[in-house]
Amino acid sequence: MSDVRATAGGRRGAGPKYELVFIDRLLVTLVRLRAGLTHEALGVLYKVGSSTIGRAVREVRPLLADGGFAVPDRPGIRLRTLEDVFAHAAAEDVTLRIDGMETQVRRPRVGRPGRRAFVSGKRRQNTVKTTTISDGQGRTLWSGAQRPGRMHDRTAMRTEGVAEQFHQHPGVRAEVDDGYRGLTNEFPDHVSAPPRKPKDMKVPNEGPVTERYGWREMKRRQSSRRICVEHANAEVRQWRPLQRYTGRRETYGETHLAIAALVSDRAAERPTRHKPGTELVHVRTTAC
Repeated sequence: MSDVRATAGGRRGAGPKYELVFIDRLLVTLVRLRAGLTHEALGVLYKVGSSTIGRAVREVRPLLADGGFAVPDRPGIRLRTLEDVFAHAAAEDVTLRIDGMETQVRRPRVGRPGRRAFVSGKRRQNTVKTTTISDGQGRTLWSGAQRPGRMHDRTAMRTEGVAEQFHQHPGVRAEVDDGYRGLTNEFPDHVSAPPRKPKDMKVPNEGPVTERYGWREMKRRQSSRRICVEHANAEVRQWRPLQRYTGRRETYGETHLAIAALVSDRAAERPTRHKPGTELVHVRTTAC
């Protein structure tokens, strides 16, 4: 039998000839995303040129990025947008955990427009910010909304449409940090942020002792409820490219989505932990 090849423009045999089968291209992309090996190193392993590795990554990476995020205990369902996440939270009564994530990127060239837009005011480095949403066990439900590092989380909250989703799903609850305090001010009954420090505690060791300890205890409890989203961000940072991204900033969003989707698949396999009930149960006496 003659070898059937891809056709382009109606001509048989036109188009690029693949030196790697799809399974190898997938493995190359996964190794590139997980360990950050260079195209040259992967080319040596597969005995192909670095351009072949680069083309394989560019073809497979969008497929991983478009896969969406896995839903715990709901195999086959994928979340791809903020609307999907909030609809899932409303249907399953899930309290969301929302947090931002910063990844250092290469510094743009001198004279390039918007060069200062990526300088983070917090880290004093060129970064790209994204938003992560997880459930109460740190399992990633959604991650994305790429933005320059200079943009504040409060501004991103408006541009990403997070506040609009709370209007459309008024029953959804969320735990956030100080960067999203605007959500708490707008939705005080549904969004929880760390309590503000009392005015009479601005000076150290001033103010009533009970008020100081009460504020610290409330802050500790809110932090313990929200820390799981920090664990979700830590899982993503275990992948080499998101520790410090050295590629083109134009491809960061696609790389981030591909890695976060793979992390969500693994996190969704963790069984859901149900809290034991505290309701009193009557003891039934048995007859002798």
